[in-house]
Amino acid sequence: MRMLLQAAGDDDNTLELINQPWSEHDTQVLVVTAIGIAIVVVLITAVKMHGFLALTIGSLFVAIGSGIPLGDVAGVFETGVGDVLGTVGVLVVLGAMLGKLLADSGGADEIVDKIFRGSTGSLPWRMALIAFLIGIPMFFEVGLVLLIPVIMLAVRRSGLPAMLLAMPALAGLSVLHGFVPPHPGPLAAIGNLGADVGITMALGLLIAVPTVIIAGPVWGRFAAKLVPIGAQGGGGGIVAEDTGSGSGEPGTVKTRNPTFVLTLVTILSPVILMLLRAGVEVWASPEAWFFPFVSFIGEPLVALLIAVLLAMITFGTSVGFSLGTLGSKMTESLKPIASATMIVGAGGGFKAVLVEGGTGVAIGKAAVAMSLSILLLGWLIAVLVRIATGSATVAIVTASGIAAPLATGLTPTHLALVVLAIGAGSLILSHVNDAGFWLVKEYFGMTVGQTLKTWTVMETIIAVLGLLFTWLLWLVV
Repeated sequence: MRMLLQAAGDDDNTLELINQPWSEHDTQVLVVTAIGIAIVVVLITAVKMHGFLALTIGSLFVAIGSGIPLGDVAGVFETGVGDVLGTVGVLVVLGAMLGKLLADSGGADEIVDKIFRGSTGSLPWRMALIAFLIGIPMFFEVGLVLLIPVIMLAVRRSGLPAMLLAMPALAGLSVLHGFVPPHPGPLAAIGNLGADVGITMALGLLIAVPTVIIAGPVWGRFAAKLVPIGAQGGGGGIVAEDTGSGSGEPGTVKTRNPTFVLTLVTILSPVILMLLRAGVEVWASPEAWFFPFVSFIGEPLVALLIAVLLAMITFGTSVGFSLGTLGSKMTESLKPIASATMIVGAGGGFKAVLVEGGTGVAIGKAAVAMSLSILLLGWLIAVLVRIATGSATVAIVTASGIAAPLATGLTPTHLALVVLAIGAGSLILSHVNDAGFWLVKEYFGMTVGQTLKTWTVMETIIAVLGLLFTWLLWLVV
């Protein structure tokens, strides 16, 4: 039986509706949805409108055009926004706090210093490992700014080509950004599709390792030959935030760094707790005495909250910060994520109007006719939106919203694989409409052509490998 039909279960009569004859309303909602997505693309790329406003306008257009009563349009959208932000928003906030404390305490420096030791030949692999560890709690842009000085320092000390060391670091950050919670994109897709965070994280890390290896150290060797630049890139003058600055008053100046072991324990604690919960729910009996406790501490919200509370000690008071300074730093951590969080929320509203208006059913009928799997369908939609808008987050929330009605009845494992396929598609072909493209170009002092030959190809390798690995896992689980 087609994978799509496996995805469609009895919930909300999705399977029954998908197998009904094509109707005029199906044509109408597909045309309206296509126009709605085009509106979002034009507003973001041509009008330079913020993604939240663009998605809100596109959602309202699709809702009205799909036949949702005018009196219900706003309510449907608001409900969708609330459903996503009620879960995803909280996790994004906690992840941002953890990342801020990791950076400002010097914990990230401890990871870099420890892994930086060793032979020059293994340096690309260690750069990928550094980015992988730092990328778990940090957003891409924050991790990039933090790692650029490290990459440049490594290039100067080793004399190796810049791209040989840059590609592994960039691949580690990018893969984590697209595949692994608590990053906003994967969390949005998890919320839209109703996937399990722990299972998605476990499979995401499993796929991430070979993807980073191929797109990082392996591709880096070819990229270094294509663009043989040294340490003269534009990132040489960029330095990490001076975490020791302050008024000089007690508690405002960091007096020491957390140890390497404490740093690892802190940043990996939510990952371990969520993976432990996923394993217990698969292998242990619900009647076991430890089952409720492990399920509770492994809930994403609880696991991240525990990590933040632990970080307040390991990355806070133990390094010299006062409680007042910690409060200020966590407040500061919310500023960079406000934009991404609201885009995720608007994506939830977009998903809600697609479901309510019948777009998902129409796409399901079309996919059945073309024998498209939900895995490939989600990936392709994410690819198209990513190329058009340049935003990985917009691509994920749009694609997962469209695919959501087709995902009812999937097992938790298959739901997680759909999330990962969509996340992979959202990274493809980063070009001139993507802020990340320009960040990499300017930091390394490359031309547009050089950036296309290195960064853009790397992102495309990640997207294709992500689809391949999710498809292979789909066949065996």
